[in-house]
Amino acid sequence: MLGYYIIIGGIALISWLVSNKLKSKFKYYSKVHLRNGMSGAEIAEKMLADHGIYDVKVISTPGMLTDHYNPSNKTVNLSEGVYNQRNAAAAAVAAHECGHAVQHAKAYQWLQLRSKLVPVVSVSSGMSQWLIIGGLILGVANNFGFLIAVAGLVLMSLATIFSLVTLPVEYDASNRALAWLKTKNMLSPQEYDGAADSLKWAARTYLVAAIGSLAMLLYWALRVLGSRN
Repeated sequence: MLGYYIIIGGIALISWLVSNKLKSKFKYYSKVHLRNGMSGAEIAEKMLADHGIYDVKVISTPGMLTDHYNPSNKTVNLSEGVYNQRNAAAAAVAAHECGHAVQHAKAYQWLQLRSKLVPVVSVSSGMSQWLIIGGLILGVANNFGFLIAVAGLVLMSLATIFSLVTLPVEYDASNRALAWLKTKNMLSPQEYDGAADSLKWAARTYLVAAIGSLAMLLYWALRVLGSRN
């Protein structure tokens, strides 16, 4: 189990470092005020309108960095700071979430796949590791224990696939956001650089999560298959 704790500790440390860096970046770029004076909500509404999307609502949601796009009810949910603030960080987040709305409108295949995986992963993610551990305790040398452990690996692999599929979805949303901000001359060069840097660090949080998920899957797969020999 030492390897397990090393992986968990390493992932947790890297995740913490990236998360802290992201927060510091957003704090810094929150001080870069927009020359156009637009709030995050106004940025979002304009981006949606420029893409011909009129059936998506932009609403405020409590918390910090709780921003997300909900395809089920077609809402761009912006945290209170992003919704009301008029700075480079708010513009970046608002445009990024609208990037997901554009993906939805254009039936972007990776977003569709991720949406299909959500209900499965929400149920399976909490069960997978317990099934694997249960199978190992029963002993994978016998078929029953092995089948339980393999079932856990299958469920864990779905969560890993979800994390990997999330990467192109998030990077594409950021690319759409930055392309629109630049094409429409929404930001000055300094403001644009701040928005791009903010989204770069936001994307790295998803990258760390995907690497961590893949590492855990490989670790447990080796444990299960290694115990079988």
